Amino acid sequence: MTLTSALDASMREALRAQESADLVVGIPSFRNAATIGHVTQAAAEGLRAHFPDTRAVIVNADGGSEDGTPDRVRASSDGVPTITGRYRGRSGKGSAFRAIFEAVSLLNAKACAVVDSDLRSITPEWIARLLGPVVRGDAGYVTPLYARHKHDGTITNTIAYPLTRALYGARVRQPIGGEFGFSAELAHVWLAEPVWETDVARFGIDIFMTTTALARGVRVAQAFLGAKIHDPKDPGADLGPMFTQVVGTLFTLARRNADIWKAVSGSRDVPLIGEVQPVEPEPVNASVPILVEKFRAGAKEQAAAWGGLLSEKVRDAARRAAESGETRAISGDLWARAVYDILAASQRREDSETLARALLPLYFARVAAFIDEVKGLDQAGAEQIVEQQAIAFERAKPYLVERWT
Repeated sequence: MTLTSALDASMREALRAQESADLVVGIPSFRNAATIGHVTQAAAEGLRAHFPDTRAVIVNADGGSEDGTPDRVRASSDGVPTITGRYRGRSGKGSAFRAIFEAVSLLNAKACAVVDSDLRSITPEWIARLLGPVVRGDAGYVTPLYARHKHDGTITNTIAYPLTRALYGARVRQPIGGEFGFSAELAHVWLAEPVWETDVARFGIDIFMTTTALARGVRVAQAFLGAKIHDPKDPGADLGPMFTQVVGTLFTLARRNADIWKAVSGSRDVPLIGEVQPVEPEPVNASVPILVEKFRAGAKEQAAAWGGLLSEKVRDAARRAAESGETRAISGDLWARAVYDILAASQRREDSETLARALLPLYFARVAAFIDEVKGLDQAGAEQIVEQQAIAFERAKPYLVERWT
């Protein structure tokens, strides 16, 4: 049965008792007792320091933590009104965000910022930079811009950033970053979309938010937040489900917005909030042997699917690379064409998650190749490789349009 609300009775009652607020900071959580106290304290300090004359509320939508996560939120809010409770719906970050969007609506708030609960680098300034442009009317949607280690953010670097940039023409560097600021009007738009029984209820939520804002022509800005220090994941060991949910959502939205992105060529810069300063992020470990192993195993599993999805050139190169274990053949140009081959199939098929799973082995290979390409490079050098790959997606876009039509 489809739920009409992600708020349980106790959260709804607490929101009604609060009556109203100007600003909301939302924090989704699940078993984050070790870090969420710091996140809540930074949010409270940011609201007091930068928005002292506004009524603000912190809303924690929790997935049923048994480690005392909600208690840490209440203990760390330092006088800022706080509402915490368990969200309803499919288990995942998207359902938690849905509850936060509903809270924004019930409180008749003007703007909201959402921040991840596992952050160790958040400062009060993050709240100012995420909410400020929305409060001032300079933007309707604010995405983060982080300094991240060259092995971190592999889904962003390999597909979420370059594909979003090529399709919608905006250089939103962190479209699935986790920290966002947005207007109440945009929250209402997201709530009205019939997506809450899909992967948007899980890890697809960030790319759904960003894509919807871009497709609707909302004014977007990026806020520089410094280093993102959180609980990182090894791309080979941990990111398979996240990849299929993010990419499946990307493909579904691309199918719905085809008339918009087919008319877009090139890309534009997105306004930046705050001065970008050199930051050295914490190292992130990535196991290339695990990536290669998963690529080779996935190539066997997806062999039949590749036969019907990939162009002959891409398919043959992928098969040779899988046989040899040599991932350097999966260049940025070849990867862009592989993504476009499978994205083009989504025009005829609605099983976007199945299509994303067919792409997953090539993602493992591309990440392994990327790690080799940035070996010995500093963060600035690695970022140039990411930019080259994004340009490859833009350059190959006519190939996608041709396959689509």
